[in-house]
Amino acid sequence: MDSKARAYWVMMKPGIMTMILVTATLGFFLARIDPVDWVEYAFFMLGTALSCAGSGVLNNFIDREADARMKRTMKRALPAGIIQPADALGLGVALVITGTALLVWKVNILTAFLSLSTTFLYVVVYTPLKRITWLNTIIGAIPGAIPPLGGWAAATGTLSYEAWILFMILFAWQHPHFYAIAWMYKEDYEKGGFRMLPLYDPSGERTFRQVIWFSLLLLFVSLLPSFVGMSGTMYLICSFLSGVALLGVGIMFTESGTVADARKLLKASILYLPGLLGFIVLDRFLPF
Repeated sequence: MDSKARAYWVMMKPGIMTMILVTATLGFFLARIDPVDWVEYAFFMLGTALSCAGSGVLNNFIDREADARMKRTMKRALPAGIIQPADALGLGVALVITGTALLVWKVNILTAFLSLSTTFLYVVVYTPLKRITWLNTIIGAIPGAIPPLGGWAAATGTLSYEAWILFMILFAWQHPHFYAIAWMYKEDYEKGGFRMLPLYDPSGERTFRQVIWFSLLLLFVSLLPSFVGMSGTMYLICSFLSGVALLGVGIMFTESGTVADARKLLKASILYLPGLLGFIVLDRFLPF
């Protein structure tokens, strides 16, 4: 892969895309009770991936000037001049339109609507909001939690309360995850003009409170699948222990307020999510 092609690929944010496809797949297979239509699933994945890639490119386009001021992002394709802004804008729009159209054509209108809503909230609402208020983290967690709704809608054509439980798990999880990042890079975010909570909160009191509140919320909502019949005892035990462990790391961070412990919380959150998703899949398809 040449440097320009690689730059385009990085702008599509493959890490975020992977998480979105995994959580969308979770929603799809937890909702599906009849034999899977693998062709429909393939189109769902392709349409979702294209829309996600387009959102990532558009996010890079909008943030290009702020990225140029931050150490951790100044080498991205647009600030570095590897790709021209007009090219990024055209590609991002084309990817989102293609992905949405594919979902309308091959899956259903509800799934396409959820995908387009994710793009709108992420690109048009969350990205500019980062320059206005620290509440951007809460708003930004909404599009990050929509993919399992899309998967559920793709499988059934509807949304049920089980799908919204998956939404709430992802919504709550993003807060300790992103507050750890915001604490680690608060000076960099200030240079970029992003209004993250730690910039308004030098003592960390409000940031730490958010970490604990949302870790507790995550612990609670992660248990719900067992109480509504989506999973069983094995998942209940594993999700409880995982949630307590993540909460413990969060408490450790709030007590010390160090970058080192913020990094530990970030790593713990990264380990937590695939672990939790793995537990619910194992419990559902390999019941103990």
